[in-house]
Amino acid sequence: MLREHDTRFNLLNVLAPLGKEEPPPPQPKMGFFTDTSVCIGCKACEVACRQWNQLPAPEPVWSGSSYDNTRHLSARTWRHVQFVERIDHGRGKPLPVLPLFEDRVAEARENGTIPETPPGTALPFFNSERWLMHSDVCKHCANAPCHEACPTGAIIRTEYDTVYVQQDICNGCGYCVVACPFGVIARDESGDYTAHKCTLCYDRLKDGLEPACAKACPTDSITFGEVEQLKQKARERLGILHERGVPEARLYGVDDQILDGGLNSFFLLLEEPEVYNLPRNPQRPANNVIPASLWSIIGALLLGVLGALFFREKKGGDD
Repeated sequence: MLREHDTRFNLLNVLAPLGKEEPPPPQPKMGFFTDTSVCIGCKACEVACRQWNQLPAPEPVWSGSSYDNTRHLSARTWRHVQFVERIDHGRGKPLPVLPLFEDRVAEARENGTIPETPPGTALPFFNSERWLMHSDVCKHCANAPCHEACPTGAIIRTEYDTVYVQQDICNGCGYCVVACPFGVIARDESGDYTAHKCTLCYDRLKDGLEPACAKACPTDSITFGEVEQLKQKARERLGILHERGVPEARLYGVDDQILDGGLNSFFLLLEEPEVYNLPRNPQRPANNVIPASLWSIIGALLLGVLGALFFREKKGGDD
């Protein structure tokens, strides 16, 4: 009897790795709202992300294209603060109305704090040249192309509806890299040759903490929370900017038009998406599967018919 029990116990131990664990209970969808209008380009988010996730620092190089050294997202840069220099922007356009400062400026002129005619250079917000700061990150798409393209199941959706790469399952094929329309996910060519990207600090979420980048942001340009609440906040912020004379402000990824479901990490932009190196209408590779398959079937049928006609004529000529 004891021997039978030991055999059964050993068999269970052998089969244990094959068993499927119960998934964690679902949680509210979590994501980021990044307001570029209050980003100061300090890169605190980039540093915090690198420090928390123990990502090696890149070699400093002179790119010649920007003061930004990291330049783009990569397998070792999961947050990237983009510097976009706008020269001659708004030249000839009327200056924006700043109702919050009108009374303060008038009062300062009356008491002599500032002169009637500003000497030298005007204040930065009256200048037509400006920097656009944009803290870029994985969008954690509702219908993530990288997730759809992964052949091994290494890319999964967590209980927070975030997109997560399991490094122990990834085989480094790179299908996800070419599928991502934002150039976010990348293979570490200098390390383990597997795909890496932002995890939305999944380890911190499980402990009830906000992601390191949002925690470190000094201006609350990066806001973390439930996706639906963040979308409401984004729409309210957009309305405020429009009221204050910034009609070019727009939201990117809030609606469901992008990738047939929207983004869980979305942005408020001050220019067209292309200025920030964001595609206006990113393509979802899965949408091309059925049309491509149909054309392949049609092509195969045409080749079959032509082949049958060719051999039929050849056979008739031989007779």
